[in-house]
Amino acid sequence: MAIVNPYLTFNGNCEEAFNHYKAVFGGEFAYVGRFKDMPPQDGVDVPEADQNKIMHIALPLSKDNILMGSDTGGWAPELKVGNNFSLSVSAESKEQADRFFMALSKGGNVTMPMASTFWGDYFGMCTDAFGVNWMISFKENPQE
Repeated sequence: MAIVNPYLTFNGNCEEAFNHYKAVFGGEFAYVGRFKDMPPQDGVDVPEADQNKIMHIALPLSKDNILMGSDTGGWAPELKVGNNFSLSVSAESKEQADRFFMALSKGGNVTMPMASTFWGDYFGMCTDAFGVNWMISFKENPQE
């Protein structure tokens, strides 16, 4: 069964917001990654001022529920209410991830095509025909 989690996007205050959520819900961060930790990638040039911003953060709320988030910067579309969140779907297989991605992106916009990533997931992002942002992933190496 696929799992769906909320993914929140912030304009530079992701760390502050997630420290607040941690105080509210308790627990420990499962992951905190900053843009400066990202390996170099073609076409991605993160400005020096954004290097310490949050690339990805995860706060488990229960066994199957994780609140996730990141900052955005001048290289991304302007944030506004409505595009400041995504639904993140963890698929059970690469084939299921591709099926979800193809169906959700039909009539919409592909932000990042499905591909293997440096963090070990098969991952892609799209906005569906109804304006909802989706992140689809499959953990290719679950033992990591």
